[in-house]
Amino acid sequence: MTIDTTTRDEPVDLAVATGRPEQTPAADAGAEVTRPVTAAHRWRTAWLSGRGLLGLVLLTSLIAVALLAPVLAPYSPTQQLPRANLLGPNPAHLLGTDQVNRDVFSRTLHGLRTDLLIVFVAVPIGAVLGTLLALAGTLVGAVDIALQRFFDVLLAFPTLIFAIGLTAVIGPGTWTVIVVIAVVETPIFARLLRASILRVSALAYVDASRSIGAGSGWVLRRHVLPNASQPLGVQLAISLSLAVFVESAMSFLGIGVRPPQPSLGSLIADGINYVSFNPAYAVGPLTVVVVLVLALQLLAQALVGTGRITR
Repeated sequence: MTIDTTTRDEPVDLAVATGRPEQTPAADAGAEVTRPVTAAHRWRTAWLSGRGLLGLVLLTSLIAVALLAPVLAPYSPTQQLPRANLLGPNPAHLLGTDQVNRDVFSRTLHGLRTDLLIVFVAVPIGAVLGTLLALAGTLVGAVDIALQRFFDVLLAFPTLIFAIGLTAVIGPGTWTVIVVIAVVETPIFARLLRASILRVSALAYVDASRSIGAGSGWVLRRHVLPNASQPLGVQLAISLSLAVFVESAMSFLGIGVRPPQPSLGSLIADGINYVSFNPAYAVGPLTVVVVLVLALQLLAQALVGTGRITR
């Protein structure tokens, strides 16, 4: 029997030989490529979108008005004017006056200033505390179990019930509202970041980094945290809008900001009692609350889906 050892020039079908379809440049060109998206690109894309731009313009305008409230307000928020009891809107008083002769427009501007101060202090405090607790829990298993049970207890209480209980202990006031919002937001951010860290830690490229000898701290800083923290931007915008509602509700119930310091919630509560005399008394502050929440919700919606996991 003769064995043919001559070399043949016939092409070999790699797809048949390996049992796998051959990858060609043409096929690769038609495939969708997922490009890494940085956090900066994520925020920039959100701002350039229609919703994000509108939300940014509204929020920036409200912040500017709040900062310039002492200049823009024609009267002091606590000044009692002569012969100006429950006046309707007029050129001298754009939103009329209240039951003790104070200018409602001036009080609305300063109330917006108070609300923004509260939410932009309380929510970041809750976000920072939640982030630190999430990191502590993911690094130490026993701590994680204890924290999750503690968060279960906190989240079992409705926000307003918790606010009423805390107010009964330490009394109403601006710092009471800040503490309530910060405590309520802490478990939300902690659980969100914890779930995101666990999800990213299970990805293939994170396992590959560990398999080639990368340390846990390096993997956490380089891969896990940059990707796990992306949902926090959306949650931050949502939490800010919810904090506006919490502050307004607490002040509406009389357990928030103490009078005579104005807040949007207390202005709405007072204005409802005199809506037949001056509808603008309640409608003006209520409109500001709606616009503020709308701006924050538009920013949150613009941030959703603007980024992918980066490597």
